[in-house]
Amino acid sequence: MRDFLGFMRESFRVVVKGRPAYYAWLGFLIVLVGIGADAYVDQFKHGLVRTSMRDQVSWGFYIGNFTFLVGVAAAAVVLVIPAYVYDWKPIKEIALIGELLAITAIIMCIMFVTVDVGNPQRIWHMIPFLGRPNFPDSLLAWDVVVLSLYLTLNLVIATHILYRSHKNRHYNKRFAVPLIMASIPAAVGIHTVTAFLFAGLPARSYWNAAILAPRFLTSAFCSGPAIILVLLQILRRTTRLKVTNEALFKIAELMAYAMFINLFLFGAEVFRDFYSSTHEIIQVEYLFGGGHYGHSPIAPYGWAALLSSVAAFLLFLIPKTRKNLVTLNIGAVLIYAGVYIEKGVALVIPGFTPSTLGEVYHYAPSSIELRVSMGIFGIGAILFTLMVSVATKFLFANPKLQSDHDGSERVLS
Repeated sequence: MRDFLGFMRESFRVVVKGRPAYYAWLGFLIVLVGIGADAYVDQFKHGLVRTSMRDQVSWGFYIGNFTFLVGVAAAAVVLVIPAYVYDWKPIKEIALIGELLAITAIIMCIMFVTVDVGNPQRIWHMIPFLGRPNFPDSLLAWDVVVLSLYLTLNLVIATHILYRSHKNRHYNKRFAVPLIMASIPAAVGIHTVTAFLFAGLPARSYWNAAILAPRFLTSAFCSGPAIILVLLQILRRTTRLKVTNEALFKIAELMAYAMFINLFLFGAEVFRDFYSSTHEIIQVEYLFGGGHYGHSPIAPYGWAALLSSVAAFLLFLIPKTRKNLVTLNIGAVLIYAGVYIEKGVALVIPGFTPSTLGEVYHYAPSSIELRVSMGIFGIGAILFTLMVSVATKFLFANPKLQSDHDGSERVLS
């Protein structure tokens, strides 16, 4: 316990010290958090009427961000599987970044759900033994369980690795590897249960599809690694983290496979809707414009998501463009934008439009929603920055720990 407290004190010293650019970056993020906090105080005081959500569209920008970030958290397995299942060294050296990103994403997920609740002070009803979470009948209770489990696993794994690095030792293989292996099905579980929250609503035919969970997972394995690709390039320029191009290109190759499956499943859904031409096609028409509605305000977003995903797939499919850092980054930005729009605008809004009573409410996030979301992303960026600072000090800056990942117990001289 004394050693661990020493690790915590040293970690605190690390995060409060840095270059001027480090303080400027944190200062900028704190401003964003302040803007978000001010907006949330307004929303908390006056209620959800300050948002653009109404009875017709009761889920909006907050739930869209929650759904997207669950995918980002699940995408850590794209690094974990080749690193620890196949023991591929170039990715094993940077797998911790995926785990830190997963921790950050899950914390932001919890915050987005909290701000989406009209009375967050009643969340205690979801706490076992204090409230009545209605487990296992409630899918929401299942979501709480899997998110909490996945967050706990990644926190324990990352803390163990960094603590051992602080002691100039490798992680304990017998302790860490079983937890890492358990995090793989847990990552699949968090996005599967999230998909079931949508697909389990029979009155919302747009979501009521058996392949929604596979679509969620494949899109997650596109968007999460896209963020990781860009972050790794930034970190190897601004920290002592060593990232080889070989590792970046391998991640991009794995993303190409996921993109193909994601586009195939999307095409299967579109075929079912348009070929059968049942009444449920009206949600798809609202997304892409035309049909019964003539013009849809979200049609540009629907087409932008589709075209961005197709363009990114082509860039990652061709080896020449996949192994060029310029086109690689363009593809990463495109797939991030495509999936972000797909999980937010293209998933949530058409599911509510028209409503079960046939009403059409054109939802667009209010300034309150945008500012609150800005603050949450600011908190997430601060947490990730601080954790990477600790990792840089204790692990990435140690060439002996970086060069040998056998998980041994020996002390390095």
